[in-house]
Amino acid sequence: MSILIVDDSPDQHRLLRSILTKEGHADIVAVDCANTALSMLSLDSGGPSVSFDLILLDIHMPDLDGITACRRIKQQDHLRDIPLIMITGTSNSQHLNEAFLAGAMDFITKPVKPLDLLARVGSALTLKHERDCRREREADLRHSNEHLQQALKEVKVLRGLISICASCKNIRNDGGFWQRLEEYLCEHSEAQFTHGLCELCIKKLYPGVRRN
Repeated sequence: MSILIVDDSPDQHRLLRSILTKEGHADIVAVDCANTALSMLSLDSGGPSVSFDLILLDIHMPDLDGITACRRIKQQDHLRDIPLIMITGTSNSQHLNEAFLAGAMDFITKPVKPLDLLARVGSALTLKHERDCRREREADLRHSNEHLQQALKEVKVLRGLISICASCKNIRNDGGFWQRLEEYLCEHSEAQFTHGLCELCIKKLYPGVRRN
């Protein structure tokens, strides 16, 4: 899974990359300012967006602070589900509160401790994976439902175009053969039939028979 590091310190880049690489995270991109990150995510340009599964974002940067960048990222529908962890050199409660309000899911304080970083990164990537799986299941369900609805529409159209003999009332089935009406209905529905004679047919077939 891919990780984007946004920090203006080259030393911080090397530290974070070293810790994450040793843990097996090979797909890592590091940039030194928030504006570059926003461009990669296609917030400030018309180019294609680079996909990431996690963003590690420093709060204090000279061009654009991490909280503002976080807020702008979370305002985008296609980026909203990317977990974002803030990295801060202070434990200022106001800054942390603003970061969480902006959409950050967690924070790490400097100097970064390997166990602390790996625990938070692991939790965030697990959450991202679960969200992606849920989104795929929802997409599959929508796709299946669309196919079902289309199939039902086609069934209704086929039934609406059934040919019926004007004389014997037989039906031309899907194979092009003529079939008795009750046989066709039994095959294509849950209907069951019993046979009898109506009053008109009794008079026509058995004119001498009287019914009380």
